[in-house]
Amino acid sequence: MSRLDEQLELPIPPPSPVPARRRLEQLQGLRQATQEQHEQRARDLAQIDQYLGIADAVEDALDKLSEELFAGLVRTIEEKLTVALQEVLEQPIVLKVQRQFKRGTATMSFHILREGQPEDIMRGQGGSVANILSVGLRLFALTTLDKAQHRRFLVLDEQDCWLRPDLVPRLVKIVHDAGKALGFQVLMISHHDVSAFERYADKIYRFTPIADGVTVSEAYAAPAAEDTLEPSRL
Repeated sequence: MSRLDEQLELPIPPPSPVPARRRLEQLQGLRQATQEQHEQRARDLAQIDQYLGIADAVEDALDKLSEELFAGLVRTIEEKLTVALQEVLEQPIVLKVQRQFKRGTATMSFHILREGQPEDIMRGQGGSVANILSVGLRLFALTTLDKAQHRRFLVLDEQDCWLRPDLVPRLVKIVHDAGKALGFQVLMISHHDVSAFERYADKIYRFTPIADGVTVSEAYAAPAAEDTLEPSRL
């Protein structure tokens, strides 16, 4: 090496520690964030495991509560409709409901007891028991609906078709009293004589068949009285 080369050779400065320190700090920050995410996911998994551990117990508890509520409803149906059956038919019969509740699904079947012996609701009564039960169950169903979304209006189409004429006013009275108590407006369609309804109806219309259709005439309008059924506003 010549002297000139020795003169031109310059010392190489050592690398600056600043970029390396910044990189180290970035890596440390990334490590900290990764560790925090890992810890959070571990907590989330622990909560999920805890929920899964009690999920069956919670579901069983909800089923039990629902079954108890269902049982209470069934008892109410048995009591109220037994009274209705006895008042209309004047017979010592009792409504019994067989219920089943499994995983949120409820089923009911009906029969009556006469002197302690079970009897099919469609036998021995010519369908009159089924008529009365149908009215009662419809009323119960309507009470479960949201008033803000459903009009409290019930149409009964020949629900008295299997009743003797002398029993019809008793059914009409029950419908009248229930409708008034629950705030329902009820429209009953029947082939029975107008006199069976006059005591409880607000208005009665008679439909008379003619050659090309029917004529409609007002057969009865109740005077203003405290015991008349006031229809709900529609």
